[in-house]
Amino acid sequence: MPSFRPSTKAAPAPVRVPVARATVDCGIYCDGTRLPGHYTHNAAQEKVGELRQQGRNAFVWIGLHEPDEGQMQTVADVFGLHPLAVEDAVHAHQRPKLERYDDTLFMVLKTVTYVEHESIAYAREIVESGEVMVFVGADFVVTVRHGEHGGLAGVRKHLDASPQLLALGPYAVMHAIADHVVDGYLEVTDSIETDIDAMEEDVFSPTKRTDIECIYLLKREVVELRRAVGPLATDLQRLGSEHADLVSVEILQYMGDVLDHAIKASDRIASYDEVLSSLVQAAVGKVAMQQNTDMRKISAYVAIAAVPTAIAGIYGMNFAHMPELSWTWGYPAVLMLMVVICGLLFRAFRRNDWL
Repeated sequence: MPSFRPSTKAAPAPVRVPVARATVDCGIYCDGTRLPGHYTHNAAQEKVGELRQQGRNAFVWIGLHEPDEGQMQTVADVFGLHPLAVEDAVHAHQRPKLERYDDTLFMVLKTVTYVEHESIAYAREIVESGEVMVFVGADFVVTVRHGEHGGLAGVRKHLDASPQLLALGPYAVMHAIADHVVDGYLEVTDSIETDIDAMEEDVFSPTKRTDIECIYLLKREVVELRRAVGPLATDLQRLGSEHADLVSVEILQYMGDVLDHAIKASDRIASYDEVLSSLVQAAVGKVAMQQNTDMRKISAYVAIAAVPTAIAGIYGMNFAHMPELSWTWGYPAVLMLMVVICGLLFRAFRRNDWL
């Protein structure tokens, strides 16, 4: 008989994947220049500590891609990251925000990319989103990326070629990442505007049938964009007033430019939302007119078909004494009567634009 006693064997310990498996890049920057060599997060932090003791302006930037809890916790232990922020970085699906934990800023950015398509009618997705989390301290930057797009290799390459920006410290990296993400918003809004213009032309073309589902698809993508962009502008506005003790005046000036671009993208998205709402109403009216036209055509043909049906039904009742039953030309006369009446009805309906 099988035993139902719980097993006393301990569950196998989870396999810890090294941080290197999730590390995209790890570099040390000193006085605006990246030091040569490859470093682990531990070695990089130790090296930065030595350089700062010598009075050098040094920090480490480590980039991670979708780390698990163990990998993220290992990095958090080295750089002293707050557990709540670490949990957000692992599980993702966060709203755009800027939070402060002691002397560390934690920024969440939604990345978006435009999905190319030949026609909206065949598209299942127009905007694909991801996330970038940025931890910024006095001597470190930790970036965590979720999603297949939104890579920061281009940002790092641009900064490597701009020592005057890197000399401003870790918050220059935060600005470069935010600027890169927000510029992506503007590029996506430009592409969506093309789709909206095409849809607007289709809706107001009287000879084309409008697929209202395409408008709802665009509306959904614009709502997703609004959720990605809207909260960010509010948090960026608080940067200078609440975190001026951490962020230098130069970085605040650069972040002001990012804020302007974010507000511009937000205004565009709001206008697109209004246009699509109007297009939905116009499309509903157009569909109603199309249905009304179809019903009139159906009613007209039903009325025309009712005449021969009625006459044939009358002569199909098989009574002995009916008009024209004994007349040689009765059958062709009735057929001719059907054709004449149907022709007159067709002409009347055509004249009134029912057909």
